[in-house]
Amino acid sequence: MSPIALARLLTLAAVWGASFLFMRIIAPELGTVPTAFFRVSIACLGLIAILAVGRVPWQFNGKLGACLLLGMINSGIPATFYSVAAQVLPAGYSAIFNATTPLMGVLIGALFFHEPMTVSKLAGIFLGLLGVGILSGAGPVALDLALVQGALACLAATTCYGFAGYLARRWISGLDSRLSALGSMLGATMLLSPLFAWSALSQPPASWGGWQVWLSLLGLGLLCTAFAYILYFRLLAEIGPVKASTVTFLIPVFGVLWGAWLLDESLSMGHLYGGLLIGVALWLVLRPAPRALAQARS
Repeated sequence: MSPIALARLLTLAAVWGASFLFMRIIAPELGTVPTAFFRVSIACLGLIAILAVGRVPWQFNGKLGACLLLGMINSGIPATFYSVAAQVLPAGYSAIFNATTPLMGVLIGALFFHEPMTVSKLAGIFLGLLGVGILSGAGPVALDLALVQGALACLAATTCYGFAGYLARRWISGLDSRLSALGSMLGATMLLSPLFAWSALSQPPASWGGWQVWLSLLGLGLLCTAFAYILYFRLLAEIGPVKASTVTFLIPVFGVLWGAWLLDESLSMGHLYGGLLIGVALWLVLRPAPRALAQARS
């Protein structure tokens, strides 16, 4: 991985890690479905503005339909599943299940897209999951139907992420990352619009929040979604879906750091141990395969 790609990966993790700060302000006020809908719709408007300022022509080259469908798979459906899981799962468990994305990527790549399965990748992924488990500090909960439903919802979301990485490389390869992000957010907005309308009519929030909520929504939509998805699609093109999905290992690290810095949350040795394990896991997943190293040296 080039230094520029690594810098983009770390930036993406930092930005998505910051989304937890905004979610703590927004979700208790507006609820899960309105939060998800406003996140993708504000991101969509932000991307339209970015393309207008950059004078980027809307030339999807026949790939707009694929972008819309990809947005539903990569953004709209996972947001809905995580909204379901959030009702029954502790946050630590959701973070652990979210970090199964690289594992899903490896399994889906091997089963459906003829991607090689290496011992290094598998070892790195399971080590990363262990690091995320230590970092999140998730404790045991009773095994019941609600827990199983929440776990299945999270795994369905990460399965969507796993498929979306490979589908993006097949469907929209070569497309400007800004257009890919815009098409994705348009698709997610189209999917979540009826859910939001139903939620707003049947169970409207007790309060639509004040200026802090809406400033947080702007940060969540513009920075943590619009800007982040431009980075994400560029990384997909540069390093592939499995390596790009390792960002989910780093997100909890940055979430902890943002919380300690801005919310005065405590740090412990568990955070250090978890961070070190995640660092080793990233090295195992991102390092070139022996064959690729031999070809580069020859």
